[in-house]
Amino acid sequence: MSHPVPADPTDVTPADLEVLAEQLGREPRGVVGVAARCVCGRPLVARTVPRLPDGTPFPTTYYLTHPGAVAAASTLEANGVMKEMTARLEQDPELAAAYARAHASYLADREELGHVEEIDGISAGGMPTRVKCLHVLMAHALARPGVNPLGEEALELAAPMWRRDRCTC
Repeated sequence: MSHPVPADPTDVTPADLEVLAEQLGREPRGVVGVAARCVCGRPLVARTVPRLPDGTPFPTTYYLTHPGAVAAASTLEANGVMKEMTARLEQDPELAAAYARAHASYLADREELGHVEEIDGISAGGMPTRVKCLHVLMAHALARPGVNPLGEEALELAAPMWRRDRCTC
């Protein structure tokens, strides 16, 4: 099945929603865009509203959807990468400051989609003081290259398993 790439790579098409459903194994909720795409044009990261259609607050603006990327993030998590990254945040003030800036960027991106009081000031993935979800950090790095240092690092660590510059769809 061919999936045409929209003129604006952040737009979400009916075909994108079909791919997202296939990737997630369920209907996607609250998707307003595709924040990052595979080199073939299929979604890597969905951009979601901060309040789902059923009213649930949803802090995860950037949602990693590509099965290969999701599997790589899960493998890194299982190998203790989050604990190591959190420890480094406590020891490296420059890294902690860059991670805090990534948190602020994430919040600003989400606020563009609407304000939800219940999650005000709360980003995702453990930002700004710890690492609790590499899926979120990788999604953020794919959506906003160069903004999230630990997301970028996770993408580098994932490279033997999955790479953003190679289609594995």
